[in-house]
Amino acid sequence: MPTYAQLLLLILPVFALVAVGVVLRRKHWVEGPAETSLLRVVVAVCYPCLIFDAVVGNTAMRAPGNVWLPPLIGFLLAACGVAVALQAGRWLGLKEHEGLRSFALTAGIGNFGYIPIPIVDAMWGRETLGVLLVHNVGVEAAMWTVGVLVLTGLSPRSGWRKLVNPITVTLVIAVVTNLTGLGDHVPVAVMEAVRMLGRCAIPLGLLMIGVMMANHLDDPRTLYHPRITWGAAAVRLAVLPLVILAAARWLPGSLELKRVLVIEAAMPSAVFPIVLTRLHGGSPRTAVQVVLGTTILGVLVIPLWIRLGLAWVGL
Repeated sequence: MPTYAQLLLLILPVFALVAVGVVLRRKHWVEGPAETSLLRVVVAVCYPCLIFDAVVGNTAMRAPGNVWLPPLIGFLLAACGVAVALQAGRWLGLKEHEGLRSFALTAGIGNFGYIPIPIVDAMWGRETLGVLLVHNVGVEAAMWTVGVLVLTGLSPRSGWRKLVNPITVTLVIAVVTNLTGLGDHVPVAVMEAVRMLGRCAIPLGLLMIGVMMANHLDDPRTLYHPRITWGAAAVRLAVLPLVILAAARWLPGSLELKRVLVIEAAMPSAVFPIVLTRLHGGSPRTAVQVVLGTTILGVLVIPLWIRLGLAWVGL
């Protein structure tokens, strides 16, 4: 089992790239139309290529249980996280006008993309990475339905339409291609181009996380709120890890899925809810307070939870 120091060294480059993104934004090298364009390239080109490369030819993704169970568990755990965070926000005394709903969404959804992907890839390789990407479909479904419903009170139908995007469409195509064996007929040159674009997804995505977070750093006094920052840390980095690790230990699932859940249990809050709160009339300031607080603490807590999770689940 990796030591705490080894796990810490594994995650430090991830946060270093986020920090570089912050510097790029503060230096005005990435801003305005460039920021929008780069985000579009990551979401619509590089990330789908990463998914296709990780799934096609992945033997672990040919087991039926690794196709339908990971997204189901991802959805249920993410929905549970939002519910727990909503109740915790009420216990903290947060009100509607103080960002209660934004707190619930942001603290309830753990980072399921750019931070866990390089960790999973480095620890276990593409078999487990493919399961993580399928699991993430369920988390994204929960974010766009349960999360948006909690944030705005809209009908879940509005969220489901958001699931038709380049990432989910690519995942469906990749799973079908892998299960039918059509991947063997994809030209080598095409797969190599896809692989090269996929390798850009994580570093570029991490840089853009830093760019997005830097947009909220102009007034440092607004980045910390005792109840929100520490309440989110308690929910995201103390309570929910126990729930997810319990699922990893006792729910049925493959070895790869249990590994994914151990990593997900250790994650800080996802960054994309900051965008959702801005789009749907929530409190972006609350979302930023949650994300920054859990991410900064996560640098120290992530290796601890991974090590404890691996031991407790028996991996």
